Formats: sequence, C-alpha cells, structure tokens
Amino acid sequence: MRNRYVEAFEQAQVSEKSIPDFRAGDTLRVAVKIKEGDKQRIQNYEGVCIAKRGTGTGATFNVRKIGANSVGVERIFPLYSDSIESITVVRRGRVRRAKLFYLRDRRGKAAKIRELRK
Repeated sequence: MRNRYVEAFEQAQVSEKSIPDFRAGDTLRVAVKIKEGDKQRIQNYEGVCIAKRGTGTGATFNVRKIGANSVGVERIFPLYSDSIESITVVRRGRVRRAKLFYLRDRRGKAAKIRELRK
C-alpha cells in the first residue's frame, strides 16, 4: 500500500510528459539534454530498445546502439526523466520477446530485427 500523497505526486509527474507507445525491438531516437558547464545542448541517441521495465515514475528503458569500431553501447534511460527532451519511434520491430538481451551476443546481420508491417 503506497502513500496517497506520493501517488498523487507521481501522477502529476507522469501526466506532464508525452511518451510515445513503443516496445522492445523498436528503433528509437532519444533526444537527451546534456549540460556542459553553463551551456546546455541536445544530443540524439538512436538505437534499438532492448527492454522496458517498471511502472510509474520508476519506469526505465534500455537502448542499444552500435558505436565506433563496432562496439555495442547501451544506455538505461528513466522514462520520465527531465533530461529527456523527446522520444521518437524511428521504426517498429517485429520480435517475439519482451527482453532482447540476446542481441548483445550477435553481430552484423544476425542482430538485425525485422520491421513490423501493418
């Protein structure tokens, strides 16, 4: 049983942000606010969503991209973080799992995800 004041605060935090509907397997472009000194800029982080977890303000999602020299880079983003400017779904993926951790072991074409056709 959670405190009703905490629940009311969380509902206010959640209702402010507009989060698109996405699942594991979708390719996302996450615009992240980066603070450098007294300046602020927005940097896009584009990759495949490999997992979503949690509910309410504690919800997070993992995004994996292939960086320089074919090195895999994963970031965990809190879904309702103030540092996230926007989330854009670039393409929808057709997968049969909720968690795609097996992509960590795959390289090249083996790590490809089919596109969801409507």
